[in-house]
Amino acid sequence: MMGQTAFVQALFDPRLACPSGLKTWNGSDPETRFAVYRNNVVVSLIDALADTFPVLQELVGEEFFRAMAGVFVRAQPPRSRLMAYYGEAFPDFVASFAPAASLPYLADVARLEMAWVQAYHAADVPPLEPEALPAALADPQQLMSLRLSLHPSVQVIESAFAIFSLWAAHQGALSISAVDPALAQTALVFRNGLDVQVLEIGAGAGQFVKALQQGQALLMAAQAASDADQAFDLADALALLIRWQLITRLTPGDTTP
Repeated sequence: MMGQTAFVQALFDPRLACPSGLKTWNGSDPETRFAVYRNNVVVSLIDALADTFPVLQELVGEEFFRAMAGVFVRAQPPRSRLMAYYGEAFPDFVASFAPAASLPYLADVARLEMAWVQAYHAADVPPLEPEALPAALADPQQLMSLRLSLHPSVQVIESAFAIFSLWAAHQGALSISAVDPALAQTALVFRNGLDVQVLEIGAGAGQFVKALQQGQALLMAAQAASDADQAFDLADALALLIRWQLITRLTPGDTTP
């Protein structure tokens, strides 16, 4: 195990010497071959991050992105065989990366992009039957404590910056020159069928969805949303969840969902 640890440490830290005891099949210099392998591993991981965070790369430019990603890769190599989620810690890294401090919205854009990946790989759960929710809402005995479970792919990304517009500009939906990065926005990310959707929603709707995910009863979640945003409309929020088939289960009474 110590040999493996030393190998991995040397692989991601160019200041360390080539591990002792390495041999090559053709008798070539092990140090030279290890240096090539080290470079290929780092480059491959940077490429993986570029695939996960294309908007971030476009915002800062390829050269800056790859330099920043290289620092991250060497500091935080993969801990799992599941490479799909490599980069979950990248948004927090970006937030603390001093050379990127002049663009404070970058970390939240990265969080939105990571949420897209997580939504894509989330479990499949069938939606609620269309007639179930209206029936439950019409029952006064259920309404006070009714809880809604949402699809596992649903995520809310809140930001003090225009993360949805920056993301949408990268998709060609609007011009980047028309985006005011200082405008606060909330994004809803989820998978509908095989397609991941990213929508801009109000701050209150974001609070509502988060409260439902925390297990709060429907009316309590609605009250929390109204307290956070006077413009919150419960009917609109429920219509959104119904339209995209994001409600997967109703739990009546005081039972924890």
